[in-house]
Amino acid sequence: MRIVKLTDETKQNLLEDLLKRSPNHYTEYADTVQEIIGRVRQEGDEALFAYTRQFDKANINSSNIRVTKEEIEEAYRQVDARLLEVIRKALSNIRSYHEKQKQYSWFDSTENGTMLGQKVTPLSSVGVYVPGGKAVYPSSVLMNIVPAKVAGVRKIIMTTPCSAEGKVYASTLVAANEAGVDEIYKAGGAQAIAAMSFGTVSVPKVDKIVGPGNIFVALAKRAVYGYVSIDSIAGPSEILVLADETANPRYVAADLLSQAEHDEMASAILVTTSEELAEQVSAEVDGFLKELSRSEIIRKSIDRYGYILVAESMEDAIGAANDIASEHLEIVTANPFEVMMRIRNAGAIFIGEYSSEPLGDYFAGPNHVLPTNGTAKFFSPLSVDDFVKKSSIIYYSREALEPIHKDIIDFAENEQLTAHANSIRVRFE
Repeated sequence: MRIVKLTDETKQNLLEDLLKRSPNHYTEYADTVQEIIGRVRQEGDEALFAYTRQFDKANINSSNIRVTKEEIEEAYRQVDARLLEVIRKALSNIRSYHEKQKQYSWFDSTENGTMLGQKVTPLSSVGVYVPGGKAVYPSSVLMNIVPAKVAGVRKIIMTTPCSAEGKVYASTLVAANEAGVDEIYKAGGAQAIAAMSFGTVSVPKVDKIVGPGNIFVALAKRAVYGYVSIDSIAGPSEILVLADETANPRYVAADLLSQAEHDEMASAILVTTSEELAEQVSAEVDGFLKELSRSEIIRKSIDRYGYILVAESMEDAIGAANDIASEHLEIVTANPFEVMMRIRNAGAIFIGEYSSEPLGDYFAGPNHVLPTNGTAKFFSPLSVDDFVKKSSIIYYSREALEPIHKDIIDFAENEQLTAHANSIRVRFE
């Protein structure tokens, strides 16, 4: 891995380099995505099935687009018993964590006849998109469905591409069923996003769409935002390890590569105060590349977006971590909890040498759907909050309104909104 001295210039160059990975930079696909969305909106099932034949080579129609009970039962027979056990353990941890996030309606009344409050209501319907390309991620299925289920969403549907034979990955079906999905449809790409956004005869319209996908899915979610809500426009995966001389270089290297293997656009960065650790980690990375099965992908990722930044002080290192605002941040220092308190921007924070990033990906419980491309400066992980909406509650009696009604009239008239003022005035004529 390249080793670079941390300066304002090198940090700025790195940030500019990372931003090139954002879906916002792939505008050449936007027209294609808009065409797909437009056709599905206008033609419904006809366009959806045509795109499925074109892109997935599958003959899907209204009679077989929805996954049946028998197909789910078949998936259970195909999934290894050990994997099912692990899915259920992970599901328990994820559900337990997200149940602590639940918010409740509240009301506050006073003796003079006012009541203010907030009513929390689950969304009525949510669509979960699950990729179905080269890799299968039942963990993402759990992470997207469980918080919606905990929030109390009435209807949760899932769309995912199928094979040319019309099959969906068995582990995907099992994970979705275990998490409590209501309906599963064999549809992928921008066309699936469009179907869930506007509805077709076969696929119901939803209120919100969540879940990862390729660049076409990301651009489609951006295009339909406003017709439906979305979770985020996710970019490639990224990890930043913040370490000092006490860190184990072999652990650090292994953790960096755990994200680099996602795809060639993934980013892996070490920020350290130790030149010796930097050299050791670089050497360990070279060693792992000779052993790991996805070394070709990892090597491209490291060559493009892999960095080791050597900082003069821990203060500088923490500043760089906050500026980069990584999706995953590991803190491997002598006093990791002290450092954690100084971190402002990170999707998920992993503390100590035994809290490696895959622990969060699969098992611990916190959501692994996280803000990327620096958006951890203002976005949060997927949570129960993403699946509820809030309504303000206002009640005033005549006795409560009378003492302050002239204040409201004055405010409205100052803004030249005389109908607003009149709405209050008529009650005290």
